[in-house]
Amino acid sequence: MRGLPALPGPAAVPALPLCAAGAWPGRAGAAAPLQRRFLAARALTVAALASELEQNLRAAPDSPLLRDILHQTVLHPLCVKYPPSTKYRRCFLTELIKKHESTAAEPLDELYNTLADVLKEEESTQCYKNYLLPTGDCVTLSESTAMISGGTTGLVTWEAALHLAGWAGGNPEVFRARTVLELGSGIGFTGIAICKTCQPKTYIFSDCHPCVLRQLGENIRLNGFEVTWCIQTEPQGQEVEAKNCPKLMVAELDWGSVTEEQLVGLQPDVVIAADVVYDPEIILALIGMLQKLSTSRADRKAPEVFIAFTLRNPDTYHLFQAQLDKVGIRWQIIPAHGNSNFLYDVQPNVTILQLFI
Repeated sequence: MRGLPALPGPAAVPALPLCAAGAWPGRAGAAAPLQRRFLAARALTVAALASELEQNLRAAPDSPLLRDILHQTVLHPLCVKYPPSTKYRRCFLTELIKKHESTAAEPLDELYNTLADVLKEEESTQCYKNYLLPTGDCVTLSESTAMISGGTTGLVTWEAALHLAGWAGGNPEVFRARTVLELGSGIGFTGIAICKTCQPKTYIFSDCHPCVLRQLGENIRLNGFEVTWCIQTEPQGQEVEAKNCPKLMVAELDWGSVTEEQLVGLQPDVVIAADVVYDPEIILALIGMLQKLSTSRADRKAPEVFIAFTLRNPDTYHLFQAQLDKVGIRWQIIPAHGNSNFLYDVQPNVTILQLFI
């Protein structure tokens, strides 16, 4: 194992009182919904709230309102330390200036100076996204600015990961004091969020792509956790125990080559995965992995399994169900949840299946 020291992670973030998207209850809460979406670099952040923003600027065209919004987004300490992409901040500020100039408000030099500073920055292939949790904590991730990078799609956070973490936050008893194995962890959002909100005993992140594993380890340490590294489930070196914290492990796990014998040491109580049902070959490998987990459990109770995915192609979804039926794995759809304080405009075509292996 490579013993990795814990790095100081992002502290709990002071945010303005939360309110429903599009609701602007007054200056004290004006930036809240915008702040949550901005820090997470969600798409169409300003477009979604532009109408309400413009109306409020017209009703109160004074600089303090705009200054509040600026300091809760681009100039927020979390954004300054862990900024979204240069392009994202540039577009955000440009839109904010357009809305401001459409009113009778006095120019705000700080707004133009901030845009000037951003325009001087060079574009990078990496950026940060900060996801505020209902607990007041946050998950900060270093991500690729490209959907496909290094030959993999695993260097960005996908919608199903947000949905699964939101569901977990509303059902902490599924994870509390239990051993959780995540298949295809990517850069770690779901697992880090669960570790911060659900108090698992042990959390095992897993993936097989070297670039993804490196980024995953960096993000775990960025959020203040210590981590044990494993190669095909075998711990490498001395393990680190932390009081009052879950034990975190990162396993290099290839679904096709890992054996039942290698999985015996994991013995998870819960198995989860997000956005791993998108290709017929991946589906077959996933089901094969679930079968190995089932046969490697010895006399232990079978783990609870939850798979979240975005329904992009109905044929792929139906193939997944058919293959589950073929090997005798029963399944049921988990009802949609309304944990709106956590989700960030997650698409409605995200589904969670519970599997019985």
